[in-house]
Amino acid sequence: MEIVTSRLTLRRPHPADIDAVFAIHHDPEACLHNPSDALATRADAEELFRLWDDRWRRHGFGYWTVRDRESGETLGFCGLKVVRFRDREVLNLFYRLAPSAWGAGIATEAASAVVAWAGEHLSEWTILARVRPENLASQKVALRAGLTRAEHLDEPGEDGPDEMFTLRWPTAH
Repeated sequence: MEIVTSRLTLRRPHPADIDAVFAIHHDPEACLHNPSDALATRADAEELFRLWDDRWRRHGFGYWTVRDRESGETLGFCGLKVVRFRDREVLNLFYRLAPSAWGAGIATEAASAVVAWAGEHLSEWTILARVRPENLASQKVALRAGLTRAEHLDEPGEDGPDEMFTLRWPTAH
């Protein structure tokens, strides 16, 4: 399954992507706001790939490899995973790019494409993005992808406070 945008191709990760998984998740700058996501070894990247692949097999979706359409260069990863949040299952929106791809709207383009795909294929699901308060670029990506700030859902996260951004969060009646 592929998602194609004006500049990007998003596809299910393949074993050939393990080196890119390692390079991006081993880069301290790429994991600055989520240091617990940093990988120490290529074996860690192989295990992460297996986890991602298992999610694809179980759910039919997951994290996509984000590639430049022209060059084919892997720029990062973006996608959705099922998580438990506040006693309900939701889709967590994830995006992590190589720092060399920052600042060009790539994350916004990828995240927007994933959110649009979810709107077509998983429209009953709530989408949630957890973002560190100091990660202003990531906050802008979540907003531009169509999520809204949900202060009432903020909570402590694994690497510090999480500010929540949501799409289709149920409202109380």
